[in-house]
Amino acid sequence: MKQDKVKYDFMVFGQAIKEERKAKGISRNQLADKLNIAPRYIASIENSGQHPSLQIFYELVAFLDVSG
Repeated sequence: MKQDKVKYDFMVFGQAIKEERKAKGISRNQLADKLNIAPRYIASIENSGQHPSLQIFYELVAFLDVSG
């Protein structure tokens, strides 16, 4: 029996990250420094729906208190 795979829309996640980051008054550079990643990586997640690594996904959710 074949199961349909459900794909998560990371555009929605990226927008949630962006909204929470801005609501908390944190710049992309500040967030990138905190997570030891490039600001462009955060921009790609927020604007393009790039799939973050599991570690970065966890750190973003935990740091910004975002529910998936």
